[in-house]
Amino acid sequence: MAFVNYSTKNIAIKVVYYGPGLSGKTTNLRFIYSKMDPESRGDLLCLETPVERTIFFDLLPIKAGMIQDFRIHFQLMTVPGQVFYEASRKTVLKGADGIVFVADSQIPLLDANLENFDGLRKNLVEYNVDLNFMPLVFQYNKRDLDNLIPKETFNSLLNPLSLPYVESSAINGVGVFETLKKIAKLTVPVVREKIFGEKREPEKEEKEKRKEVVEKAKQERDKAKDEIKFVGKKEDPQIRMTKIRFKSQVDIEDQMKKLAKEFIKK
Repeated sequence: MAFVNYSTKNIAIKVVYYGPGLSGKTTNLRFIYSKMDPESRGDLLCLETPVERTIFFDLLPIKAGMIQDFRIHFQLMTVPGQVFYEASRKTVLKGADGIVFVADSQIPLLDANLENFDGLRKNLVEYNVDLNFMPLVFQYNKRDLDNLIPKETFNSLLNPLSLPYVESSAINGVGVFETLKKIAKLTVPVVREKIFGEKREPEKEEKEKRKEVVEKAKQERDKAKDEIKFVGKKEDPQIRMTKIRFKSQVDIEDQMKKLAKEFIKK
């Protein structure tokens, strides 16, 4: 849920970049950070625990527009790509207003994309959030490489509801801001409804129809897992950021809340 400061009239909207390791989540934030006016963005941070010292999420607050007379700030975060760091991934997802699923377009990583997407759905369920009704944009990244998964395959297996998607090459900046604009366009109306009015609940028929479409897509994904070929990976570049160490996931969650609240005071 977005953080609201009624005295300073600031709203912080939380957008999480989710996906497999090395799919380009950090690369997206790095490019956005490099192109933004320093006065319009905060520091790029890395929060880590002693156990997960190489695993981090990024926090990139960006000032962007108004809702009524409230100033909007987007807080962009990434989750650890490795699925065995579920505690970190769940912590970052808590209270998310929107999600960008960054898929790696290389054919051998199809299985990792499907596994991560199913993990995203399960993690949100623990917060009583239905992914089918969460603002969501798909980014099919690394389209500059060879041996790629067709966008039609991605849309069939990951995106049966025909939600917005972007073909990108984040390392070259292609599609990065287009993705950001699409998720902003989806999240702002939802946040506006939550804060200033009643949010319409989907009709029962709509819910059932979406569940049916998603279940059919899941069956297709299960079949697709047996059709994977393997080739080499391309590593993401290094990134400079401020690192902050904590003792536990609880400390990280507390710090996330503190950062959100401090930012909307500005």
